[in-house]
Amino acid sequence: MKIICIGRNYAAHARELKNEVPDKPIIFLKPDTALLKDNKPFFIPEWATEIHYETEVVYKISKNGKYIAEEFASNYFNEISLGIDFTERNLQNELKAKGLPWELSKSFDGSAVISHFIKSSEIENLKDIQFRLEKNGEIVQNAHTTEMIFPIEKIISFVSQYITLRAGDLIYTGTPQGVGPVKKGDQLTGFIGNSEMFSFKVK
Repeated sequence: MKIICIGRNYAAHARELKNEVPDKPIIFLKPDTALLKDNKPFFIPEWATEIHYETEVVYKISKNGKYIAEEFASNYFNEISLGIDFTERNLQNELKAKGLPWELSKSFDGSAVISHFIKSSEIENLKDIQFRLEKNGEIVQNAHTTEMIFPIEKIISFVSQYITLRAGDLIYTGTPQGVGPVKKGDQLTGFIGNSEMFSFKVK
């Protein structure tokens, strides 16, 4: 199982971090040891100085595929969840400044929160999924997937030109603006529409 993440897929988020808006998807990977399931607490690593939350809609690949045409990409997923791509921002900025890969700042244990999955058939409008994150009861991120620069069909088609997709692979589709730091004691609760998807403590 692969965890495939898309960077800078919301224009406003790219701008808030002073990054260029990409003209094609930016891809990075996380190992399966990054997964944090079942509302288990997130433990801030001892070496971290500033961990940021990045809430994302996540699609689970349902069958194997390579060189998938965009018009057929919707046939390759049938479950959706909500996740967080935790990022050590200071380390990421340091790595970016040196032109190095981001993985140390994004792929550490517990950095890929994943909620339970819901069938895509249960979502009223797959083209316009509304999601949000609350930190200690206050909304900090609130967005629609229509704001993505690259929709999931384009992402699946693009990734499959380079990497064979297999059933069970997860695609984190990028985060909207509003990212920010977490500290011990914070409660993070994520929603798709009005359905609570996850709620867990930061320790």
